[in-house]
Amino acid sequence: MVEIVIKKGGQEEPFDEEKIKNAVRAASSQAGLDEIKQEELAKAVVNKISEAFGEEKSVKSIELRDKILSELDIISSETADAWRSYEATKS
Repeated sequence: MVEIVIKKGGQEEPFDEEKIKNAVRAASSQAGLDEIKQEELAKAVVNKISEAFGEEKSVKSIELRDKILSELDIISSETADAWRSYEATKS
């Protein structure tokens, strides 16, 4: 299981699945999904992340982001679009 996330600047922080769930919930809320769907989607994405990175102890944040978005593209493209729209406003 992933324990460390390596950020863009090289700093490390503990892996926090709740942080991923919160981001997915926020994007799915923006996409208009109800709370039950938001929760289901958040859990599904975290499960896919766990499967994808399995035994790795650390992962780069960009790899994590890309995996999250690729999963969202498959299971909820409107949520993936909302995530990308939010990211565009941050840049």
